[in-house]
Amino acid sequence: MTNENAALYFVDRHVGEGRAEKVAFREADGGKRSLTYGKLAQQSACFAGALARHGVRREERIAMIVRDQLEFPVVFWGALKLGAIPVPLNTLLSSSVYEDILTDSRASILVVSEQLWEVAKPAIETNRYLRAVVVIGEAPEGTESYADFIAGAEPHAVEEVHGDELAFWLYSSGSTGTPKGVRHVHSSLKATCDTFGQGVLGIREDDTVFSVAKMFFAYGLGNAMSFPLSVGATTVIFGGRPTPQAVFDIMAHEKPTLFCGVPTLYAALVAEQEKRGGKPDHSVRLCTSAGEALPREVGERWERLWGAEIVDGVGSTEMLHIFLSNRPGDCVYGTSGLPVPGYEVRLVDEHDEDVGEGEVGELLVRGPSAADGYWNRRLKSMATFQGHWTRTGDKYERDAKGRFVYCGRTDDMFKVSGIWVSPFEVEQALIEHPSVLEAAVVAQADDEDLIKPAAYIVLKEGAEAAPDDLKTFVKDKIGMWKYPRWVTVVDELPKTATGKIQRFKLRKAS
Repeated sequence: MTNENAALYFVDRHVGEGRAEKVAFREADGGKRSLTYGKLAQQSACFAGALARHGVRREERIAMIVRDQLEFPVVFWGALKLGAIPVPLNTLLSSSVYEDILTDSRASILVVSEQLWEVAKPAIETNRYLRAVVVIGEAPEGTESYADFIAGAEPHAVEEVHGDELAFWLYSSGSTGTPKGVRHVHSSLKATCDTFGQGVLGIREDDTVFSVAKMFFAYGLGNAMSFPLSVGATTVIFGGRPTPQAVFDIMAHEKPTLFCGVPTLYAALVAEQEKRGGKPDHSVRLCTSAGEALPREVGERWERLWGAEIVDGVGSTEMLHIFLSNRPGDCVYGTSGLPVPGYEVRLVDEHDEDVGEGEVGELLVRGPSAADGYWNRRLKSMATFQGHWTRTGDKYERDAKGRFVYCGRTDDMFKVSGIWVSPFEVEQALIEHPSVLEAAVVAQADDEDLIKPAAYIVLKEGAEAAPDDLKTFVKDKIGMWKYPRWVTVVDELPKTATGKIQRFKLRKAS
């Protein structure tokens, strides 16, 4: 059998192809550390050896509460080399959620960044599955430092695996509730590189990638790790919070050619740059966006300022990366573009019948990177993964040119006077108001118990806007019945760490 362990393709082959001395990862914060392809191959093999020395066997889970830092790729690929299952976790969760996930996954080893130890510590107090806790940095009592864990470990040969064998898990972002363990196989990583990474993005060996989306979730994992490693490019990684100032500084000093962001950050960067005046000095040739649909207004303003397109698309943890996307040279903001080569999509009604042009339907997708299912969620797996097709939970419509226009999550859609209302359409209209930075729209019952739109907005710094003016603005933009009956100004919207608005929290507050 041919060894289809993903670590061979993404890590070890670069040494044989002459890239051993090329920088694979470079930290933009801290001590400005870097890691070459040769060191990545060596250190990941030694980490695999350290796991084996601690009695870890194939298919055991290795939980990672690890910031974006050089140790992240070493741990991830090292686990794969042993045939173990790395489980990168959101680094912004609470102790109680970590406790639930660590129990659910039954991980036997936990690797945690020193900066995150105080949050992780309460999560392991009653855990009965963990055999070792490895801390990257200063190791508190009862844990082992990363340096000691790998010290003297012999490099471990890459375990022979089949492409359909489980490789890693990702826990869903929690935009609709409790995170779910999503299981992915070895072949899925290369599939996303062949389809979106090279077929759409056109990533090259001479690129330098900077992704503000962190590596613990699917979009960031592709941007910052699998895509660059598929061609031998360099990734700039940043463990801190991606404020506009931090991003501007990294762009100035690290000179990335590919920038991967999320709509919330693009809106903040545009607002900050407009406040500064003029156009930014940068080296970015192309940008990507995912996580939520990019508002048309934000994309157009960005391109006017930066002169670089944002290739906006939609993906999911269940499909590992983007499967519906705009294209370089063919970006139509306000749409999610067309299916990525290698993927097929359908729009269906509540009876699973295909809907026509201009009609709203649920988006179904099939392609080579679909997950193997959810862990310990059999009924949810059966509802989501149906044969070759995966239900995304997103509502879309297809326009006359075949492009797909986002309407909202299935749980977020609602009818007003018998007509479907897309929260995203109302939000997009609100964002076009010069005073509004962000908006989220949910369903709310009026005094007669009839469902109407309710809007929560974040204003730009120093801006003011009367609720009645905003209502009139939306009426004029998109129609009488769609305007928000209530407008509430808030300091911030509830979001996941990946930038997705958690509308279910706003619905509970309504």
